[in-house]
Amino acid sequence: MPTDTWWNLSDEKRERITHAAMVEFGNRGFSAGSLNVIAREAGIAKGSLFQYFDDKLDMFASICDATSAVIREATLTDVDAEHNPFFDTLRTIVHNWLEFFESHPVERGIAFAAGNEVDPEAGAAVRSVTSQRFAQALRPLAKGAEARGELRPGVDTDHVVAMVVLLLRHLDKAPYYPHIDPVLGLDQKEPGDVERIALELVDALQRAYGAP
Repeated sequence: MPTDTWWNLSDEKRERITHAAMVEFGNRGFSAGSLNVIAREAGIAKGSLFQYFDDKLDMFASICDATSAVIREATLTDVDAEHNPFFDTLRTIVHNWLEFFESHPVERGIAFAAGNEVDPEAGAAVRSVTSQRFAQALRPLAKGAEARGELRPGVDTDHVVAMVVLLLRHLDKAPYYPHIDPVLGLDQKEPGDVERIALELVDALQRAYGAP
């Protein structure tokens, strides 16, 4: 995690470094991402990065964690899980998710880098944090649906959460990167068609897991 020195920086400098790191790691991933490029684009000395983070992996993991928090906050905007049915809430989440990634290419790159990092240590460090964030947000929603009788009897709420995470993880990549989705071809679709298909997939989840 970032050092105290990092948090003592001005907001402007911290945001400048964060943006440079997001762009570099988002474009090249952890393994190929260059600290020299990050330092140059941020207008700082490379050595100063090690005053803020333990090492390159710590920086990558911290940037990915912060980005996932931003994504989670944006995705849950206008979500009233307490008063709305679970699958209606899920449709709002999917809409917000698609809207965010369509309009935030830098964050989209980081999400792709985090989910597809080939370095075993870096991939495990990042995915253990980012995936957990979404599971933590979704699990109470599924439990609430179960308590209200909105799920089919006997359905394991963890199965529901797992399927939603898989859907969201597909939707933050497939519309923007070629050959990820050879079935629906989401990268060839207009945003409105992507959302229509995504909501149809939510309908399929409701048919599978929702109460009759």
